[in-house]
Amino acid sequence: MATDSPVDFDPIRFETHPSRYRHWQLSFEALPGGGRLARLVMNIPDDGGLRPGYSLKLNSYDLGVDIELADALQRVRFEHPEVRVLVVTSLRERIFCSGANIYMLGKSSHAFKVNFCKFTNETRLYLEELAAESHVPSLAALNGTASGGGYELAIACERILLVEDGSSTVSLPEVPLLGVLPGTGGLTRLVDKRKVRRDLADVFSTVAEGVRGARAVEWGLVDESVPKSRFDERVRAAAAELASRSAEKPGPGVVLEPLDPRREGDEIVYRHVRLSIDRARRVAEIVLHAPEGPPPPTPAALRDAGSSVWALRAFRELDDALLDLRFNHQEVGLLVLKTAGDPEAVRASDRALLAARETDWFANEIVLHTKRVLKRLDLTARTMFAVIEPGSCFAGSLFELVLAADRSFMLDAATGPRLGLSAMSFGPLPMSNGLTRLQTRFLARPELAERLRDRTELLDTAAAREAGLVTFTPDDLDWEDEVRVAIEERAAFSPDALTGMEASLRFAGPETMETKIFGRLTAWQNWIFQRPNAVGEKGALTLYGKPERPAFDYRRT
Repeated sequence: MATDSPVDFDPIRFETHPSRYRHWQLSFEALPGGGRLARLVMNIPDDGGLRPGYSLKLNSYDLGVDIELADALQRVRFEHPEVRVLVVTSLRERIFCSGANIYMLGKSSHAFKVNFCKFTNETRLYLEELAAESHVPSLAALNGTASGGGYELAIACERILLVEDGSSTVSLPEVPLLGVLPGTGGLTRLVDKRKVRRDLADVFSTVAEGVRGARAVEWGLVDESVPKSRFDERVRAAAAELASRSAEKPGPGVVLEPLDPRREGDEIVYRHVRLSIDRARRVAEIVLHAPEGPPPPTPAALRDAGSSVWALRAFRELDDALLDLRFNHQEVGLLVLKTAGDPEAVRASDRALLAARETDWFANEIVLHTKRVLKRLDLTARTMFAVIEPGSCFAGSLFELVLAADRSFMLDAATGPRLGLSAMSFGPLPMSNGLTRLQTRFLARPELAERLRDRTELLDTAAAREAGLVTFTPDDLDWEDEVRVAIEERAAFSPDALTGMEASLRFAGPETMETKIFGRLTAWQNWIFQRPNAVGEKGALTLYGKPERPAFDYRRT
């Protein structure tokens, strides 16, 4: 079983640009009814792996492929508002995508495998949000076989066309071939999204060779099966049909400028965010700074500010820092969240965005991006403590950091900090469970969350404690010791138990397809990736591609 850790290699970077893509071709073409079609074409070179030691044959993918996919979706959102439909397809003959590369998984550490699955899950959900919230539907044009993660990418799209050429199939072969589960929500989307009958889904998920043509359509696995001679023509027509349901957004796109953080030892410094790592204590600290001036006053001024506008830039930086922490600093068990600056400047930014959101696509995309980043924070497998000190600016969209934290500490002193809510706290930034963080906090008494709408002032420590918005409020005599002891105590607990506990407690309330996907990933795939039946010396994943058959322990657990 492989034990190498991703940190044994060069750190993984998540910023890229279409000019540097190795695995995707992003292009645009005019639509008959106006607007443009974006085409994402997968063409993964065999030697295009993020690390040495495996070949990405048959359009199989690794994390590097998905980093480019996530970037492409961001580019479509912000740089190309004229796009009305997205087509995802492949340049390879008779192969769309064979899924996550098995040899890459076999060589990766357990932690990397789980984090890889989490990132691909987030990216697929962003693709679905592109259709639901940005009104850019997606079409998977399967010009060949789509198996495993390749089919999971397809079912994240709004519509699936499969070529009928006598050999192309769709399949989820993980259970019969590898002894693991589809890692990107495939089982959940089969029955929840596509509403495939459970018995048929059971058959499909255990037939390694997959299902083709008319049967795939009959079972609801794809929407159409199209003869090869008419496939390209039908893809164009189906894309035009989807585009007719969306509208072109007025105005030029906004270029996403590079973040270019400064990396100094165990510290990454962005324009508005600083990530610091204390390896000895296994603690990281993120400080997010408030805007320094007033927000752009009009939608036109907002677009003129482009990707440097605080609400977009700061949360892009936070997102990059969270991914850096997730993949490059796995020994860190606790994340301390801090802010600095004027809380009223944060609330002014929120007001300006929400005022422009109804009529301006760019403001709307900034809010949606903020929502996605905060969801990534919710899903971070680290304990999170919010520390609210004098000079903090936990207000509005930044107060969501306090609500996302597992505990919060607010200094109780005469010249102590203040925090505050904004309209962002009451709907625009929901969690994966579909509720706001305030609603999730006050599940037992939902009227308390509603009552807070009237609290437009900044709250001191006593008011925040009375409103139930913070956990602990030590005075200045006990502050340093209480925060220090809480951090040291938490860092000493079992990281496995903490990950499971935190994931269970963070998503109270209703279950959604999104919480099912991540809940099952955290519980089931995390467990299965450590079981001998999958990764032991005789496990199915370990022996994949070898002549030897796996040896299972057949006791059910």
